[in-house]
Amino acid sequence: MILSFRNISAVCVVFLLASASSFHKSAIANTNNQLQLIAQQSKTQPHPVFKSILPKLKQKTQIRILLPKFIPESDGENPIYAIIETATQKRYDILLGFSPACTGGTACRLGVLSAEAVTRKTPRLIGKRVSLAKSITGYFVDFTCGANCSDATLTWRQQGVQYTVGLKAGDRTSLVKMANSTINP
Repeated sequence: MILSFRNISAVCVVFLLASASSFHKSAIANTNNQLQLIAQQSKTQPHPVFKSILPKLKQKTQIRILLPKFIPESDGENPIYAIIETATQKRYDILLGFSPACTGGTACRLGVLSAEAVTRKTPRLIGKRVSLAKSITGYFVDFTCGANCSDATLTWRQQGVQYTVGLKAGDRTSLVKMANSTINP
């Protein structure tokens, strides 16, 4: 009887160890899956600056809303604000500024984002051709300076919508990075 009790005890110990090991592997796999899901969600989320305006934008427009994940100068040193200038069924314009009350003045302005449904009346794209993500061709227009500097812009068309990102006195490299972060959801 004692011998069989020892055998049963040994079997139980082996079973418990195997179960604990299996549970541990399951817990690690579950944690890894959660981390992968969080990483995927963070990759698909636009920059946090858009969080406050996104509900209104979704309510007002019917075109696909694409917003960048990367915004130059958004390292936290100076806060950036997204301000809806226009939001209709077929168009939206967003001002990026260093003040929540920015109206586009040169001191508070960082740049712009816009999207508009393409129609037959939409002008042909102009500027220097630039290769973007997903084999999309964009068109870069450099800024000019007089009394103030204008925005450098990068415009492309995707699924019947014309998107533009612009930065006040911006450089081509930053605009391409910003546009690619918009294109790759």
